[in-house]
Amino acid sequence: MVSSPWPMRVGLLLLREARESDIEQLLSFRNDPAVNRFMLRTSVDPGTFRQEWLAVPTSDTDFSCVAEVDGTVVAMGFLEVVDGMGQPGMPKRTEGVIGYIVEPGSAGKGVASDLARGLLVAAFDRLGLRRVIASCNADNPASARVLEKAGMRREQHGIEDSWHAELGWVDGYQYAILAREWHAIHSPEACR
Repeated sequence: MVSSPWPMRVGLLLLREARESDIEQLLSFRNDPAVNRFMLRTSVDPGTFRQEWLAVPTSDTDFSCVAEVDGTVVAMGFLEVVDGMGQPGMPKRTEGVIGYIVEPGSAGKGVASDLARGLLVAAFDRLGLRRVIASCNADNPASARVLEKAGMRREQHGIEDSWHAELGWVDGYQYAILAREWHAIHSPEACR
């Protein structure tokens, strides 16, 4: 079993594993319609959500975390370790997929940027991954800016690649960064 990359401090954030006492707060903003505007899953079942978060500490591939400021949970971060693409014999579990959801009252305050940076530090400096990807809706320029600010490059612009209940078919972006690129622009001291 791989050890957890948490806790970690990034800017004003403390990134840590979720506690059972955090679940209701996470659920309150995960199912908030304003938050779900750019999510493919516009709501989650509370029971399933609770089970998924409580299973994280024993997972070998799910390194999701919560972000808190001054003791208050303001965001959740997702880091899943996955296999890349390749022919037989390819190394396993070398890639990561990251994502984040910020509580609406904390949006626009640098929380997503610090959280994305922390997820990349965890992926590359603590878990030793080779490549990390992230996706966002093209109609969500704030999320695209967060990923670009973290050093990720846009690799794909999917034209009408996902369905949005209000907007119909919408475009999506996929971003990526390699460990060698990350290390070229960030020192391991990026987080204290």
